[in-house]
Amino acid sequence: MRILITGGAGFIGSHVAEACLAQGHDVVVVDDLSTGSLTHVPPGARFYPVDVRGPQIDEVFALERPEIVSHHAAQVSVRRSMEEPIHDADVNVLGSLRLLEAARLHGTRRVVFASTGGAIYGEVETGAADEHHRCRPRSPYAVAKLAVEHYLASYCGAFGLEAVVLRYANVYGPRQDPHGEAGVIAIFIQRILAGLPPTIYGDGEQVRDFVYVGDVVRANLQAITVTTPPGEPLTLNIATGLGTTVNALWQALREIASPSVAAQQQPARAGDLLRSVLDPARAERRLGWRPEVDLQEGLRQTWAWFSAGLARERAVA
Repeated sequence: MRILITGGAGFIGSHVAEACLAQGHDVVVVDDLSTGSLTHVPPGARFYPVDVRGPQIDEVFALERPEIVSHHAAQVSVRRSMEEPIHDADVNVLGSLRLLEAARLHGTRRVVFASTGGAIYGEVETGAADEHHRCRPRSPYAVAKLAVEHYLASYCGAFGLEAVVLRYANVYGPRQDPHGEAGVIAIFIQRILAGLPPTIYGDGEQVRDFVYVGDVVRANLQAITVTTPPGEPLTLNIATGLGTTVNALWQALREIASPSVAAQQQPARAGDLLRSVLDPARAERRLGWRPEVDLQEGLRQTWAWFSAGLARERAVA
């Protein structure tokens, strides 16, 4: 199948592009490189340096006629969305809507949308949130992701588009950008390698559901062919269902990396969730998917990738 991957030069999207190529699909990558890297675009993929908000996206669809779209392009910083909500909506809502229009006009059959579980559900006081959990978005970023889910539902009902919504937990792994607002694991590792103390905000007992990028990629591959309900998206949590505190995460990294620095504490940040854990049971029922990489192994693989990158940089310098 011909698969167009937006954000395919970024963290998750580039891994998805690699995996699609490995399965023999014809892969097209669209990325404006505002946060992605050309070095992450896998050989064999046709690359277009295009912003999904611009008219060029329609030209790409007219030329390539993708059967499947994997939509990972986004403004991903919750904090930036709080500071620049108009920019966030421009990229995440209007950019996605322009993409959906191009898909409708040029015969795309299915859209797989990278959404967010933790941000959309808000606080999960107990247990793990399933897909029926009340959505309480607390940031413009989360509001925008939920809005796109509703747009997808309307396109499914009105135009017969097939859609799979993947609500990610806290994804981590190789290629994650440790700069700006990124996953806490990438930030911790980058600071350890730089000999700087990682920062733990508040008491460090905030709970997150960490899912390895390789497991997320498998869910994306299975989302390409899964049967979807007629006239509506199939919405799935992609998560482990296991909560880990920031303190426990730091302890696990200490055992792997043996850092020369200790973590420093700072006051809690306004708006940070205290607890976010997602229930992946529906993904197991519908996709036959379950997470395979536990946190300890995922941290080891992520640490190895970042460490190797630093070694390469020092060899070149």
